[in-house]
Amino acid sequence: MLSRLAGVLVPAVGRLTVTTDSDARFAPGSIIAANHSSLADPAVVLAALRRLGVEPVVLATAGLWRVPPLGRALAREGHIPVHRHDARAGDALDGAAEALARGRLVLIYGEGGIPNRKDAGEAAPEAFRSGLARLVQRTGAPVIPLGQAGSRRIVSGSRLKQLAGLGTAPLRRPGLHVHIGAPVMLAGDLPDRTAHARAAVTDAWREAAERLGEPVVLAA
Repeated sequence: MLSRLAGVLVPAVGRLTVTTDSDARFAPGSIIAANHSSLADPAVVLAALRRLGVEPVVLATAGLWRVPPLGRALAREGHIPVHRHDARAGDALDGAAEALARGRLVLIYGEGGIPNRKDAGEAAPEAFRSGLARLVQRTGAPVIPLGQAGSRRIVSGSRLKQLAGLGTAPLRRPGLHVHIGAPVMLAGDLPDRTAHARAAVTDAWREAAERLGEPVVLAA
């Protein structure tokens, strides 16, 4: 349902295009790792994946499950709540590992949150947390890097600015682009795996940003 809804709503607020590397593929039991830059980008990513026939299990902040209609839909469709700074934090990796074992594709945001920036421009993914690398270490799953750009043109900045951006997006119709890279196998210790994943997602993000003609600003 969420993928179908994203597929309807995203074209109404922006011009979505999708590209893939020539050797990109979605093997069952793979992890899709995406950059996270805006409240709008989960919808953009789901809409793009739906065009490619992919409907993943999503790891998302547990607060969404407290929104009655949305929470019921998330639970019904098997998406996985992430309880940050909570004794249940490890449950998300358990749920993700189980979904991967069943052959599902699992979408995870390596950064674990949205950057604290006020501008609407593009910037490379910030530092990744260790959850993605720990999930790979546990399951051996390949990682499919996904880069998205343009979603900050829909919503970014202060709450007032985000509301204004969302309200005017159907008129402005900003460009949105998602690029899917070839799967990578992460190796080494947790820091090495984390750095490799971030580099792969950064490459995919750079491709997406350049497709939109956005200035590419690399993070430290």
